[in-house]
Parts: sequence; structure tokens; C-alpha cells
Amino acid sequence: MTTDSREIARQLLARTGYSTVHVDENAAAAGTPKSAPTLLGRTESAQGRGLLDHPDIVATVAQFDGVEQMFAGLELPNPLYLPHEGKSGPTIRQLDRDMINFGSFNYLGLSADSRVADAAKAAIDEYGTSVSASRIVSGQIPLYAQFEAQIAEKYDVDDAVVTTSGYLTNAAAVGYLLGHGDLAVCDALVHSSIVSGTEWAGCRRVTFRHNDPASLEAILKMSRGSFGRAMVILESHYSMDGDVALLPQLVEIARRFDCAVMIDEAHSFGVLGERGHGIRELYGLPGDAVDVWMGTMSKALGSVGGFLAGRRELIRGFKYSAPGLSMFATAPAPASIAAASTALAIIDAEPERVARLRENASYAFALSQSLGFATGLAEGTPILPIIIGDTQKTVLAGVSLLHEGINANSITYPSVPLGEERLRFFVSSEHTHEQIDTALTVLASVLEQF
Repeated sequence: MTTDSREIARQLLARTGYSTVHVDENAAAAGTPKSAPTLLGRTESAQGRGLLDHPDIVATVAQFDGVEQMFAGLELPNPLYLPHEGKSGPTIRQLDRDMINFGSFNYLGLSADSRVADAAKAAIDEYGTSVSASRIVSGQIPLYAQFEAQIAEKYDVDDAVVTTSGYLTNAAAVGYLLGHGDLAVCDALVHSSIVSGTEWAGCRRVTFRHNDPASLEAILKMSRGSFGRAMVILESHYSMDGDVALLPQLVEIARRFDCAVMIDEAHSFGVLGERGHGIRELYGLPGDAVDVWMGTMSKALGSVGGFLAGRRELIRGFKYSAPGLSMFATAPAPASIAAASTALAIIDAEPERVARLRENASYAFALSQSLGFATGLAEGTPILPIIIGDTQKTVLAGVSLLHEGINANSITYPSVPLGEERLRFFVSSEHTHEQIDTALTVLASVLEQF
């Protein structure tokens, strides 16, 4: 860590007094800050019905105005919405310099692969930038069915459907499958998109302790009989913690209590398993072990959008009558499907990418342990959390890393609980050991200042 960086850390700590970016737990829970800020030249009443006095807007503006003012006063970049130039790979161009990049989930480097880019360009030449319709009417092109067949084959199921957004895929699928009188039994750490889906559905949502089969069993013993349809919803590779679901045990319990199972493979497909085919391959499970396999194209597949895979009847339901999936939604851009399809072919043809990813992840985890970092639930996967446990220190550590030419994400409340604030490192197959060494040893020096 350079002398300049140490001085910046000292200035930031002195400037904040550990209070400038304070998150008041009671106010955050209520969605309302202690005092309303001035917006567009006027103070909105907390009792009004306008948009600018919406409690979430007021609370957010109050918090992040303070963050912006702090960094502006120190003539330092605000790390939130910090733009970058060029491609996002193991390095990234930010603040007019090349940074070592651990802030993106381009696990296999395929979003920058020329073959993936060429496939996207060819799709644009053939189909244009948009099909300009939903698939059920005039928006269907051969690319969709071809890629869906690839996904279905990987999961050993009948069919699949592609969608425009990973977040919407979870929300719309849950909202379609469950309704009033139904039960969603969610791991305590499932993604926000799943929570949104349960709210859309209007079902009852209960949570069990993270990755705890005994907790799931206790919840189902107590509540399953009070509801009609029930679905257990999990992630396979948890995006904030880097641990892997105990899927065989959790599925066995779910089936005993007559529950469907849906699993979010967003950070798993292309990452877990010998060939990167996800948690099904990791555990050697049959395709029908899970009812709904969900994944995204924006991580290892280097594109954007989502997919669902399962039995033919289920996928037909999604395609013909699920709002937000194929119904009432413009079909995915041809370029994004062509890119994902080519990326999937590359993963199969070049298994060394997944092997390199696995080796880099293990190397980074071992180094973090030797440096004494708190890594929470991490298991040596490509998601490496470094738990700091304080909002201000986490944000300041992230800014200090930027000053040193390293990009890593500061994750604070409400993305993680208060007291579990962290820096999150996404390790890729394209990182070098030297880049990993540099980032983690610099971070150790930064944290010494706190």
C-alpha cells in the first residue's frame, strides 16, 4: 500500500468520524430517515402522497447524498456508478488507468471473447438488433429454439425457455407458479428477485436457516399442511457468500413433504461441476431432481438474459401463459442469444477454462486464509467475500483499493445484514496468480489502517 493511499485512508476515517455514511437501523427498517432532505428546492412533507416524499426515495437520497458529498469534499471518486471504458475482464479501464478487476462476474472471460462477439454481430446482421415483438406473435426466430435445446440437454430435461432478464425470470416464474393459498419456502439468503416473485404471487413466504436441512424440515413439519401448493426455492451458488447449496439433502426433505423445488443457477452454470454444467453435474443428479432449473446468461455465458428448464408441460405453460416471460414481453435480442449459445459451445470445447477457474478460486481462497481474512461461509469457489463488518470501513477500503488500481465491490446493508459488510471478489479463469497476490496483499495493508 502506497504512502498516498495510507494518507487517503486516514483522511477518510477522520472525515467520516464513522458517522457520515451512518445507517440508522431503526430508520432503515422503517424506510424513513430521521429528517427529510430538500428535493428540487422544496421540502416534501412525510405525510404527503407525492413521489418525492416516498419513504424509500427519501431514505435513499438522504443516505447517498452524504456519500457523494464526502467523496466530493475529498476530491475522490464516488465508487457507486463509477463508469469504465472498454471490456470488463481481469483488468478494466477506470479513472484513466488500467485496474485489476475483481468486480465483475465474467467467470470464464467469455464476454470479451472474439468468437462470442462475432456470433452476436452475425445475429444482428441476420435478424437486426431486436425482433420487435413477443415470441408468441411475431417475435420467434430459430436462434431461440436452438439455444433452448442446448440448455435442456445440459439439464437432462425436456425443454427450456429463454427470457430477457435474469431478475425478471425468477420473479415471473415464482409469480406464475404460486398464488394465494400457496407457500414459498425460501433459503434465508435467496436473491431479491425471488423475494419479489413471492410478493407478485401473493403467496405466503417463510424462510429457513441458510443451507440448513434440519431447519427446512422443521419449517415444513410446522407449516406444510396449511397450504395447497408449496415450493422450496434455493440458490445453488450463493452470490454474497460463495457457498454451495446442500442440494441432495434439501431436495430429499422437500419431496418428503410434497413440495416442488426451484433452484437459481445464476452463479453456478458455467462454474460448478467438472465441465461447468452447474450444481446438477456437481452432485450427479438426474434432471428431474429439481422441478425448475433457472439460470442467467449474464455470468459465465458472457451475455444477458435468463432461462428456465424443466418438463415439457411446465415450459409450455411458461411460454404460452406466463406474464413477463414469453407473454407480454419482447423477446430477447438476437445478439444476446447468439452470444450465449456460442459461449456454451466454447465451454464444452474448452474444459480447461473451467479447470483454470477452479484453480484460481482455490488459490485466492488459500491466500485469503493465510492473510487472516474473515471469509464467512466461503468454500473456495470463485466468489470470495472478505468480511469487514462495518459500513464505513468497507466503503473506505474499497476506495483505497481503487486508489491502488484494484476494483472490488463494497457490499453493505441492505444487500447483506448489518455487521456483515464486506468486499466481494469475483475470481475468473483469466486472472493471474500475480493479480490475485497483488489485490489481496494490498487489501491486507489497507485493513491494517483500520
